[in-house]
Amino acid sequence: MAASVDGVGKPTVERLPFNRTSFQKKTRSKLISIPGTRPSVQNGQLLVSTGVTSLDYLLGGGLAVGTVLLVEEDRYDSYSRMILKYFLAEGVVCRHELFLAAAQDNPDDILQELPAPILDDVAVHKPMEQPRLSGEPQDTLDAMKIAWRYQNLPKVQSALASSSRFGHYYDVSKTMEPEIRQAAKCHRFYLPEHPTQSSTTHSPMLESYSALLKSLQELIHREGFDVAAPMSKSRNILRVGLHSLGSALWGDDLSCHDNPRHSHALTTFLYGLRALLRSSLSVAVVTVPSHLIQDRALMGSITRLCDNAIALESFKGSERETNLLYKDYHGLLHVHQVPHLNCLASQLPDHKDLAFKLKRKQFTIERLHLPPDLSETVSRVSRGELAGAAALVAPACGFGTSGTKHLDF
Repeated sequence: MAASVDGVGKPTVERLPFNRTSFQKKTRSKLISIPGTRPSVQNGQLLVSTGVTSLDYLLGGGLAVGTVLLVEEDRYDSYSRMILKYFLAEGVVCRHELFLAAAQDNPDDILQELPAPILDDVAVHKPMEQPRLSGEPQDTLDAMKIAWRYQNLPKVQSALASSSRFGHYYDVSKTMEPEIRQAAKCHRFYLPEHPTQSSTTHSPMLESYSALLKSLQELIHREGFDVAAPMSKSRNILRVGLHSLGSALWGDDLSCHDNPRHSHALTTFLYGLRALLRSSLSVAVVTVPSHLIQDRALMGSITRLCDNAIALESFKGSERETNLLYKDYHGLLHVHQVPHLNCLASQLPDHKDLAFKLKRKQFTIERLHLPPDLSETVSRVSRGELAGAAALVAPACGFGTSGTKHLDF
């Protein structure tokens, strides 16, 4: 505080009133308010929903804006394609802009297969069954069927759900109405419609990936998705869906040879993609046929260049499809990587034993629970075969004594 001099020549300090202070309260910057988004409670990052509520729960509440989600495809690309459709359908409902790129199927055909939203999609939980009267014969019969060591065990909650609802619900048995789909602004990149020319420069990135990255960069700058863009209009989110990168249809030979000639093409593209998304209001879901890539070290580099990484292991075409131990599920889900955003340690999922199943109308991810004992309706021969199959499956899959599968992150 500056000092003043009076007539005597002695400096006197100017005192502030009692109710005044030189300290000012630091005000927080106003968060961007965009429909279909919410801030994360862990790190304050802006989140969007993937369209699958159980997957949002695993990723810490949703996908952070500016990040990339890698989905390792199942062998027949049915469930990974479904997750991509959920992601795009959520963008249509939230009025986000879409960018869809594909090399095999026309993006228009994929958009026509989006699941229909459930308009009255209020999370309804099934009420617990009312206890039967002790005098009912069915109650006595049920008690006789259950072994005494399982009778007093608490029921396990398999569904993954958060206390606060985020996102919408969809009916996979129906397709989205054209009026709802056409209301959203969609940008398409179909590789056969973008002829590429052989480059004279020795660039590690393929011409197909280079054209895709250039198209996405021009869209972000033109539509004002840059974070540094002036706030002249209301901001929105760009959802980017890239289908089956790394396949031969993109001109890549990752899935064709043990030592591919374009081994750094996809990793270079992902490096540029993540740098582009970091400075924009965009979020991407990338599917890769990892089961066709024989170089596991290269697949590890691809995983590390993405922020989130999950893998889908479908039971279709394998012995587990007919195994009664897995009759309630359609495959296993592995969480390989979660992001470290604005924190020192990442938020790991509570459960590592995960499985997914496709119900009549909905795709869900649940905790994997094997039956405690074989059903009484199964014959002795079938029970012996199942017990032998379980003994063979347990060491190979990492099952412990509790019958759960331990996954390494």
